[in-house]
Amino acid sequence: MLFNSLEYLIFFPIVVGLYYAFSHKWRWALLLVASYYFYMCWKPEYIVLIMASTLVDYYAGLRMGKIKVKSKRKKYLILSIVVNLGILAGFKYFNFFGESVNLLFNQFNIFYQVPTFQVLLPVGISFYTFQTMSYSIDIYRGITKPEHHLGKFALFVSFFPQLVAGPIERSNRLLPQIHHRKTFNSQMVISGLKLMLWGFYKKVVIADRIGIYVSSVYENPTEHTGVPVVLATALFAFQLYCDFSAYTDIARGSARVMGYDLMVNFNRPLIAKSITDFWQRWHISLTTWFRDYLFFALPAKKNNKILNWILQRNILITYLLMGLWHGANWTFIVFGLIHAFYIIFGSLTKRYRDNFNQLIGLQKVPAFFNLYSILVTFGLLCFSLFFFRANSISDSFMLISRSLHFGNIIESFLDILKNKEVVFVILNIIILLWAEQIHARKNLIVMIANKPVIIRWSIYLGFIFFILIFGMINQQEFIYFQF
Repeated sequence: MLFNSLEYLIFFPIVVGLYYAFSHKWRWALLLVASYYFYMCWKPEYIVLIMASTLVDYYAGLRMGKIKVKSKRKKYLILSIVVNLGILAGFKYFNFFGESVNLLFNQFNIFYQVPTFQVLLPVGISFYTFQTMSYSIDIYRGITKPEHHLGKFALFVSFFPQLVAGPIERSNRLLPQIHHRKTFNSQMVISGLKLMLWGFYKKVVIADRIGIYVSSVYENPTEHTGVPVVLATALFAFQLYCDFSAYTDIARGSARVMGYDLMVNFNRPLIAKSITDFWQRWHISLTTWFRDYLFFALPAKKNNKILNWILQRNILITYLLMGLWHGANWTFIVFGLIHAFYIIFGSLTKRYRDNFNQLIGLQKVPAFFNLYSILVTFGLLCFSLFFFRANSISDSFMLISRSLHFGNIIESFLDILKNKEVVFVILNIIILLWAEQIHARKNLIVMIANKPVIIRWSIYLGFIFFILIFGMINQQEFIYFQF
């Protein structure tokens, strides 16, 4: 069931109505049934995977909670990690690694074929396995205590607003909210609905419309050169942001209507001033997951000294795996390695770049320097997206090569200006960036809420009609569903 579907617009009000009609004692059961139904609307039999992951981590958590000596908890942590990563690897990566091995064997004339299986990738598997695995790791580390109520733990794993594409919640944030008694709060409900509305705008008005142009280029890489390729890649950056952050907004808004507070997953990433800054603003629940559970867990010392090359190795491993998390394709691995290179190179050259900027006086004009940093970062991001969006490595290099073949630039721009769809989305991107800037400075929600009621409701209703008129109401899947 997609957020941007008629089914969800029927399902969600029914769940909310029943939620507030039920007593606190049974609300967890209602939400658990609703969450399982929400997931089973996609492919019913795959609910078994969520249940299996839930039961294993519930058991491992209880066992670790009874053991005071940390080293003796390890076998249960290993059980959790093996089962969760085993499910993830089996369904998401087995065929990829099998095909890669077969290609390697063929290079050496070894005619053994590793078998592959035709299975559909379970939607949301990368999200809920990471969420429940973090619970086990936190108990092992002594950060949190095990949840004894199986039903409420199952709800933590499968809570429908964030089940399919996050944000990846931590147990010490979401589980206490499941236990907490909630009363109807009109301000929370209104705030949640506004957030959902903003998410629908980003998804159906901007992201899905951008997707038409981007797909026309990336699905036909031999037919485009120069400006169209560059524009499609730059627009894809906005499509990816609007699509994924829209899901997060609708998820957070849906949860907020029921009194739940999910973590902020995006913080205006497309105005980042460095690649490091970008990853601190983009998909925050994932980047902090890799930081806390992988990067900080990797050995960082040699002879009791922290060495730069060890930190750089850890960065390389972290971003390689973060790229692979996105999908079973070499394009995502290269994407991760590119960002690892950006961060390592940026760290090694920071002193020299700062000296150069100081020498030419670039930092003396803060506004210009900030704009320069944003544009450079955006350019580096777009280069990496040649690999993220392309269907294969060969398509990536082809598009990079063809992006450099500029013909008549003026004619190309005039052709683009004739495309009303492209002009429309560019205008909406400008509006989006402007609104985010205003909201960051003055809180746009509060500004509107302080207006007279007639103006306030005119804005709300006008925005709803704008979405209904200009939205692509064709139930396009969210991009991160494939991860």
